[in-house]
Amino acid sequence: MKTSMYAIFCSLCLTFIVSTASAEMPGPDGKALWQYITKESPYTGWSFWDDHQGLQEGDAPHAPQHKVFVNKTGTAPGKTAAEFGTIVVKENIGNDNKLKALTVMYKVEGFNPKKGDWFWAKYSPKGKVAKSGKVKGCIGCHNSVEDNDFIYVHEFK
Repeated sequence: MKTSMYAIFCSLCLTFIVSTASAEMPGPDGKALWQYITKESPYTGWSFWDDHQGLQEGDAPHAPQHKVFVNKTGTAPGKTAAEFGTIVVKENIGNDNKLKALTVMYKVEGFNPKKGDWFWAKYSPKGKVAKSGKVKGCIGCHNSVEDNDFIYVHEFK
C-alpha cells in the first residue's frame, strides 16, 4: 500500500513539474511570444553568444546595426545545433541608434521540421506583429546557413 501511494505521489509530482515547465514557454504564436519575451522573461536580461556580443554591424533586410540576445536554453555550451526552446531576439537598430524592429527565431519542436523547427517573427518596436510563423523571406535567407541550424551570427561546433 505504501509503495503504491508513493508511486502515485511521484507520478503526480512529475506531471506537475512537466506541465509547469511546458506552460512557461509560449506556443508558436506571435502575440504569445511577444508577451513572453517582454513580460514573462524579458529578453534584455538574457545573454549574448560568446562569439557575438553587444552592438554589431548589420545587413539588409534587418538594419545597419543589431544586438542579438539569446535565452538560457540557447546559450548552453558545446551544442551542434540549438535546442528546442531556444529563442533568439535581434534588435534591429538604425544609424540613428533607434530600435527599428525586433526579429525573433524560436525553436519549437514539430513546428516546421523541414526547416529546423524555427518559428519566425518580426515586431514593431511597440510589439505589433508584422509577420510570424513560417515566414518565407526569413526561411529563404537563412536557408544558406541551414548546416548551422539556420543561424548566421553564431557558429555551432
